[in-house]
Amino acid sequence: MTPAGQFLAAAATVLVGLWSGAALAANVEVSVRDAAGQPVPGAVVFLDSPQAASAAKPLQGAEMAQANKTFVPGVLVVTKGTSVAFPNRDTVRHHVYSFSPAKTFELKLYTGTPANPVVFDRAGVAVLGCNIHDQMVGWVLVLDTPYHGTTADSGMVTLPNVPPGNYTLRTWHSRLPPGAEAASQPLRVGAGGAKASVGLRGLQP
Repeated sequence: MTPAGQFLAAAATVLVGLWSGAALAANVEVSVRDAAGQPVPGAVVFLDSPQAASAAKPLQGAEMAQANKTFVPGVLVVTKGTSVAFPNRDTVRHHVYSFSPAKTFELKLYTGTPANPVVFDRAGVAVLGCNIHDQMVGWVLVLDTPYHGTTADSGMVTLPNVPPGNYTLRTWHSRLPPGAEAASQPLRVGAGGAKASVGLRGLQP
């Protein structure tokens, strides 16, 4: 076989492998309940693995706004490396900050949208506050995986297009104690997908 033929054969093998992986990708259904067995809405469910980390890409257009003296959304989920804008849509100034290990920053008293977004380049939880309005609190959850979702009122979430493999299923909620790790359990995803149940303990009122 000529070198050109060998190159084309190798490229075809790679494309077939990529197509096969995409064809096998399936849904992962997760149910999250609290210690009393009640559904937990607003829980962030995600799948970690080396392969998931290699597939994660920064998001585009992410923002954590301030409106009516609250952070909107209250919880923002992004992948590592995402730049987040912080538009102030109130008529008063805000001073947004985070002292969390995942991201430490300050946006001093401002209105409008700061010229430079904040890049969240480390996986973890960044807790946000405002130096002017103590009641304001928000969270940026930075993940190293594209496979994530947030539970509905039913406590259920479906993660689509997950390739087969071994993962660590993690579950986090803003009502966990400050600094608490996400709950974790192993999960094997087959060609037909997977289903899992998570019991989330220690949630605060």
